[in-house]
Amino acid sequence: MVRDTGTEALARLAEERVDHRFKGLPPDADGLTVTELTAQRRNLFTDGFTTPVLALSAERLDHNLRLMETYATRHGLAFAPHGKTSMAPQLFHRQLAHGAWGITLAVPHQVRVARQFGIDRIFLANELVDPSALKWISSELDTDPAFRFICYVDSVRGVELMDAALRGAARPLDVVVELAAGEGARTGVRTEAECAAVADAVAAVGTLRLVGVAGYEGEVPEADPERVHAWLRRLTALAVEFDKDGRFSGSGLDEIVVSAGGSAWFDAVADVFAELPELSLPALKLLRSGAYVSHDDGHYREITPFTRIPEEGALEPAFRLWAQVVSRPSPEQGFANAGKRDAAYDLDLPFAQVVRRDGTERPATGVEVSGLSDQHAWLRTAPEADLEVGDWIGMGLSHPCTSFDKWQLIPVAEADGTVVDYIRTFF
Repeated sequence: MVRDTGTEALARLAEERVDHRFKGLPPDADGLTVTELTAQRRNLFTDGFTTPVLALSAERLDHNLRLMETYATRHGLAFAPHGKTSMAPQLFHRQLAHGAWGITLAVPHQVRVARQFGIDRIFLANELVDPSALKWISSELDTDPAFRFICYVDSVRGVELMDAALRGAARPLDVVVELAAGEGARTGVRTEAECAAVADAVAAVGTLRLVGVAGYEGEVPEADPERVHAWLRRLTALAVEFDKDGRFSGSGLDEIVVSAGGSAWFDAVADVFAELPELSLPALKLLRSGAYVSHDDGHYREITPFTRIPEEGALEPAFRLWAQVVSRPSPEQGFANAGKRDAAYDLDLPFAQVVRRDGTERPATGVEVSGLSDQHAWLRTAPEADLEVGDWIGMGLSHPCTSFDKWQLIPVAEADGTVVDYIRTFF
C-alpha cells in the first residue's frame, strides 16, 4: 500500500463532507465538503451555526504557535509538542511549520493517526510493550528510511518484551531510559542504579538502540521550582554518566536525546538544559509541551511558566464554547444548552465570559457556571446579571486536551466571527 504524503492526506481531509456527525455546524451545510464550507466564510453568529458550538480563535491560535516557536529557538531547544492535546493533524503540520522537530504522542493509535498524515518524527512518551503495535512500528521503520521513532523504556521486563516482538526487524527501535520524577510518581525508573540496569538490558539486545534519557517533571511530588530543578539536574546528570560510560555508542547514532517538558515547568527545563555540559555527540534537547496550542482559561492559565517569566511573552486562551440560554426559571438561575458532552470539566467548570444578544456582545457580569449536566450548564445569576432566554453565552474552558476530544470538527473563527478554517480531530 502506498501511503499518502502529509499534504495529500490533508487535502483528502478537506474533501470530507459535512453531515450530522459534526456538532454545531449549519444544518444547511450538509453535503458540502469542508473546503466548500470554508470558502463560504460563514459567520459563527449569523450564518446558521447551532449551539452548542466550540470555536478556536484564529488570531490567538496563531499567536500561541509563534510564541512557542520563538521561545524554543531562543533557548536552544528542539520542540516536539505533545499531539495528544489536540489529535488534530492540521495542527500537527502547523506546529511543524513553526519549527517543531516532530510530534510527541502517548499510545499506538495516536502514532497511527500521525503516520497517516505524514508525520515522520515521533517521540512516544511511554514504554511500548504491545507486540502488535511494536511489529507495526517496526514495519513502518523498515519501509520508510525517513521515519524517526523514539520511545521510553522503564524496565528490564519491558526491554525483554520489546525484544521478543521486534526480532527480525531490519532497523533497531530507538529508546530513551525514562527517569521517574520521584517515589510515588507516575512511570519511570526510580533510581540511577536501576536506570543503568535497564540500559544494560538494551545493550544486550540487537532490536533496540539506546539514544538518550527522558522524563516528565510535571510528576515531581509536591512540585515547586527547587524540586523541579533538582529532578531535572538528576536527569541531565544521568545523561552525562551514561555518556561517560560509553552507553551511547549505537551504530549510526549522531546525537544524544535529553527530553522533558510539560506545560507547567518548561522554564525550568530551559534553565537546566542550558547547563548541560558538552557530550560526546551533539545533544538534542527536546521539549514536549503541548497544551500551549490552544492554552485555556483555567488550569493552564494558572500554571503556565509565562506567569513567572512575563518578559518572554504570554499565551492566549484560544477556545470559546458558545451555548444558548434555554431556561430562566428564576432570577437566581438559568440554564444553557451545553453540558458534559460538550465542555471540559475534569479540572474546572467552564467560565462564563460574554453574553450576545441582537448582535451585541457584553461581559457576562453576574453569571457563573455552577454545574454541568449531560446537556445543560447550570448558571447561577446575581441581581446584576442581564440574561434572557435566547441569549448566546460564551464560555472559557479549562484543560485543552479534554476540550479537543469532545469535538470532531472545530470552526476556527476570526475576531468578528468569520470562520476561516475547520480543525478535524481523531480521538
